[in-house]
Amino acid sequence: MDQPQNCENEFSAGHPQAPDGVEASGAHDHGLGNATTGTAKHRKRLILALSITLSVVIVQFVGAMISGSLALLADTGHMLTDATGIAIALIASLIAGLPATSKRTFGFLRVEVLAALVNGIVLGVIAIFIFVEAISRFGSEVEVQTTPMIIAAIIGGLANLTSLLLLRGGQGESLNVRGAYLEVLGDLLGSVAVIIAGIVILFTGWNWVDQVASILIAVIILPRAYTLLREVVEVLLEASPKGFDVDAAREHMLAVPGVTEVHDVHAWTITSGVPAFSAHVTVSDQAWTEREYHAILDELKACLRTHFEIEHTTLQIEPVGHRQLGPLVHD
Repeated sequence: MDQPQNCENEFSAGHPQAPDGVEASGAHDHGLGNATTGTAKHRKRLILALSITLSVVIVQFVGAMISGSLALLADTGHMLTDATGIAIALIASLIAGLPATSKRTFGFLRVEVLAALVNGIVLGVIAIFIFVEAISRFGSEVEVQTTPMIIAAIIGGLANLTSLLLLRGGQGESLNVRGAYLEVLGDLLGSVAVIIAGIVILFTGWNWVDQVASILIAVIILPRAYTLLREVVEVLLEASPKGFDVDAAREHMLAVPGVTEVHDVHAWTITSGVPAFSAHVTVSDQAWTEREYHAILDELKACLRTHFEIEHTTLQIEPVGHRQLGPLVHD
């Protein structure tokens, strides 16, 4: 994190004059209308991953029916869930791109977050189903055909590895891409578990290993579902963006010449890749007369953009005496 004093004179001399009609009490950075969400940036990656996943679902389902493997069927169900989640993410990213209206001033950006919520819930449900089904099979001898089981699992593993490499570049910028990345990672681990189980059954005849592999897949899925749901809840509760330090931002802003106080500070995430920030900024009487308010605004916004990567800011500039007037009474 940069030192607060780096925000002094962040904006160079020769500030542009404030346009007519702009209130001296504050200003708004109108960058949200053209905001590109984290998911939209990586839509092509998601489309490719979806195509690969759907193809492998068919291969693994056929393999599970032929082999009688619950582990392979569980991995197939997980991959089908992944494909559904990716499809939801793609649809949500298209809806999120719709323009804002007077009733929905942020547009439909939060649809992506709701899609990630659905994805996390489905992940949790499928994990519980696999676990219960595996437990119910113990005590009953189910013969497993290892050859189709292993072949289908290897094909699925290679496909998952390809999808994982496709999604890796965007999983840090979008909850939906991250959800898809985590799901594909779980699929890859699941395919590895199925391959190992198939090899063990092939050489030992221990069919119960198939149930154990199923439980392992369920155990792999649950923590990822929890992680995704936790991140979604943080966004819905409007917690500060991940990695954003509100106190450090306040210190940076206080370092701007003329700023005496920063209060009513709020930082939140509208959707993945679109953080927002608002605050009331008190400036000294001397700064209010010597430095026009728009120059201070420019420095503050440049500070937040440079050091904290916040483009969407709403800042209200107030003179020192403003907070001393007390509540306003409307006739």
